[in-house]
Amino acid sequence: MSPRSDLPISGHVFRRDGARGPVWLARYRLPDGRQVKRKIGPAWTGGGRAAPGYYTRRSAQRRLDETLSKARAGRLPGMTRTNVLVSHAAAEYLRWLQQDRGRKPSTLRDYASILRAHIIPSFGNLRIEDVTTDAVEAWSTQLAERMGNRTRLKILTVFHGLMKRAARVWRLPSNPLSDVEKPAQVKATEISVFSPEEIYALVRAAESEQDAAIFLSAAFTGLRRGELVALRWRSVDFPRRHIRVVASYTERALSTPKSGRARSVPMAPAVAHALARLWQERPDVTEDELVFPGVFGEYLDASALYRRYKAVLERAGLRPLRFHDLRHTFGTQIIGNPAVSILQLKEWMGHADIDTTMQYLHFAPRAGDADLVAEAFEASGPAQTSIADPDGLPGP
Repeated sequence: MSPRSDLPISGHVFRRDGARGPVWLARYRLPDGRQVKRKIGPAWTGGGRAAPGYYTRRSAQRRLDETLSKARAGRLPGMTRTNVLVSHAAAEYLRWLQQDRGRKPSTLRDYASILRAHIIPSFGNLRIEDVTTDAVEAWSTQLAERMGNRTRLKILTVFHGLMKRAARVWRLPSNPLSDVEKPAQVKATEISVFSPEEIYALVRAAESEQDAAIFLSAAFTGLRRGELVALRWRSVDFPRRHIRVVASYTERALSTPKSGRARSVPMAPAVAHALARLWQERPDVTEDELVFPGVFGEYLDASALYRRYKAVLERAGLRPLRFHDLRHTFGTQIIGNPAVSILQLKEWMGHADIDTTMQYLHFAPRAGDADLVAEAFEASGPAQTSIADPDGLPGP
């Protein structure tokens, strides 16, 4: 039901003694005729300025005036009566993401899992108009007791998207999640990478030539695991020495690369040689077939590949880094080459924004950086030969 504007909006505050002391309450009437009673907060009975969290008659009245102002502007939560449950709005949200927004199957499964495990159990039986900022913030505080900020932020982001869609579909005056305080994000400052020697040790210890080519390609091209699994021979251009990345296979579903765009990645000689050997070992292979197929020519089982990868790490005596760290290895090795710009690396790695690529910059010391610093200090003062002279440096 849409709020009526023909009835006056009015209200008053009053004090009542509760079990834990006196409290201020408000009673007001909405345009549709409904009478609402809300608790404002504990009443201040001492002298002087009220303690934090307590209300005097004047501050309680200001709180009511703010509420009535929102009601007159049609922005007060609870004014619109939809009787639509959050669980129903969640189903609509997933439908919209899939059919109207074209989100990837892996994204839909991730969102559905969050809705099912966290949001529906706590809010599923609540009407969307009854979801309040205070209730969500209290729930978010409880989540903080059992999970980190990054996971909690992801859950709140999904809930925000759900309620934003609900506000549009069912004409809610506002999205209560818009005012929820977001948990602080701590950006990762360190990433783990392999050295070139470790990459070759990993390749030598691989169970098969195909696994060896996968590990080498991941480190020397920066392709994600799903992009490697979806790679077909028609995307491998030996004459032009590049690989065209057009698809990704994750969670048993084929989709576009993570950025949503195709890209070309240079093919180093070592990768070209490894892939050429695979091509030559399969005399009947066609350009439409997968470069790294499973047992019966279907998509490679990613979990089985990861188990073999972990076994190879142990067999080669290498650190237990993630498969994704092969991709990080590519980024750190390339950013150290002064002939490669950060924009080139961004395109090769398929990053959606430059900030993601910037994480590799601290791995990019230039050979002449020390000379530049020395020149800067020499230009600002008298030369210090005892410091600038390389012959004066301590020996090994």
